[in-house]
Amino acid sequence: MIKAPSLSEDSPLQLLIADSRKEYEQVQRELKEIDVLIQQSTGEVEKLARRHAQATNHLRYIQTNIETVPREDIVEAYGAVQDAQQRLFTMRGQLEKLQSDQKNMERYMTLQHRFLELTEGSPDPPVGPAGQEPASGQPTVVRVVEAQEAERRRLSRSMHDGPAQSMTNFILQTEICQRLFEKDPGQARTALLGLKSAATDTFQQIRDFIFELRPMMLDDLGLVPTMRRYAEMFKNKNNIPIEVTIAGKDRRLESHIEVTIFRIVQELLNNIRDHAQSSQVRVTAEIEDAWVRVVVDDDGAGFNVDEALSSSRQRQTLGLSTMYERVEMLGGKLDIESTLGQGTHIVVTIPTAGE
Repeated sequence: MIKAPSLSEDSPLQLLIADSRKEYEQVQRELKEIDVLIQQSTGEVEKLARRHAQATNHLRYIQTNIETVPREDIVEAYGAVQDAQQRLFTMRGQLEKLQSDQKNMERYMTLQHRFLELTEGSPDPPVGPAGQEPASGQPTVVRVVEAQEAERRRLSRSMHDGPAQSMTNFILQTEICQRLFEKDPGQARTALLGLKSAATDTFQQIRDFIFELRPMMLDDLGLVPTMRRYAEMFKNKNNIPIEVTIAGKDRRLESHIEVTIFRIVQELLNNIRDHAQSSQVRVTAEIEDAWVRVVVDDDGAGFNVDEALSSSRQRQTLGLSTMYERVEMLGGKLDIESTLGQGTHIVVTIPTAGE
């Protein structure tokens, strides 16, 4: 039997492997650089979006009081909106280009990784954002903490773009009212009525924001009344019909179980609002001595469960992956059935301590 000759270090295959290794490491470095640029660009887009919203709100107010606002203020307001819009459009285009480059490089790196794995054993695993390993390789507690921080950032942006922005507009409107009292008291009274209406709307926004952040009635009245109240708010705010059905025993559960179930229902309804394009939603809660089961059905667009779970892990958000982990930590089970164009059926089952 003739023994196959071993490959020398300068053989074509070995040279190809060495070149592939260098290319693989270079792509890893470039991906880290792109991730930093994406983070910086995302922050800039958010700042420009807030600036554009402020300029647009200011212009909208000027348009309602066009007869009393000086001409130079009108010209300045239109110019501010146009400038903010142009800058935002340009930065969004840059961000989309970076994200596209990132996806192409990730695909290329995956191919390089497979080639090196076949020829010289497994190389270092592909890096994710900021040079980290993929989220699926992180400890559960790390993913949960990072997801919580991402959720806090989202809430911070919501507070800034909602109530905080409205308060800024209040200051502007009060200054205009002060000017109007000297020139046209009647117009000033009209402006004050508009200010009062805006304050009422903002107060309701703050109440809704507080309820979403942590509904006090969850502590006071429990899961069932809070779910009903949230479903009613969801229906009125998003114009999506929703039906809530309670079966079994309407009793209080342990606090951490009630919070987990409410947060999961809240996240599922938000996903339906943002992605599903549903015309009907049904939420069914069944509470027994040893377990509680919640079923959420919608007739929306549906989705690929595996792809959505992978995306949730990569984005490190309070999405499907965190839902699975929360339920599993309580000894429960989360089942998701979804087909494109045929809606989604989600069942959450968690064991409880009976009375």
